[in-house]
Parts: sequence; C-alpha cells; structure tokens
Amino acid sequence: MSKPKATKTNTHYGAVRSAEELGGLVRAHRKSRQLTLETVSGLGNLSPRFLSEFERGKETAEIGKVLKALRTLGLEVIIQPRGGCERNPAPSTFKDEEGTNE
Repeated sequence: MSKPKATKTNTHYGAVRSAEELGGLVRAHRKSRQLTLETVSGLGNLSPRFLSEFERGKETAEIGKVLKALRTLGLEVIIQPRGGCERNPAPSTFKDEEGTNE
C-alpha cells in the first residue's frame, strides 16, 4: 500500500521541538507543493544530499544551510517564548542588556 500524498490541508505547521520534527514538516511542505529535492536544490543552491539529510532530521545540519532551505521553500523561523503568550518588540527595537541595538 502506498503512502498518501501530502497536501496543503494535511501539513501541520506549528511549534517544532526537534530536528526530526523540523525535517518532517519541511518534507511535507515541499511535497505538498510537488517539488522534488532536485528542484529545491537548484533553486537554493543546496545539495540534494544535504536537503535529504535535513528532511530526515540530521541533528548536525548547518544552521545557515537550514535557514537557506527554509527561505527557498517560502518558510520562516519565528522565535517566541513557549506558549506564545508574550510578544517581543520588533528586531529593530530590541535592546541588549547595555541598551544598544543588536
């Protein structure tokens, strides 16, 4: 029996707590858009091997390449406190402990 194809309606976006969860979500997103690893590889100048390992949850995947893959697929990372209750100021208004912009 073959696996059902991923569609936009069964890709569940949200909190990610492991490399495996992130990779699985990215794979479902890619497949729901009917994109192959080779297509994403060409669009993002990333190797198909890296993308495959990332989608399988490789814990040591290079963060810069991960972010590039996410951008290529039209995804973004949003950092917020657990529970999502608080809202942080926009990055341009964030102040470090000494009061200077980062």
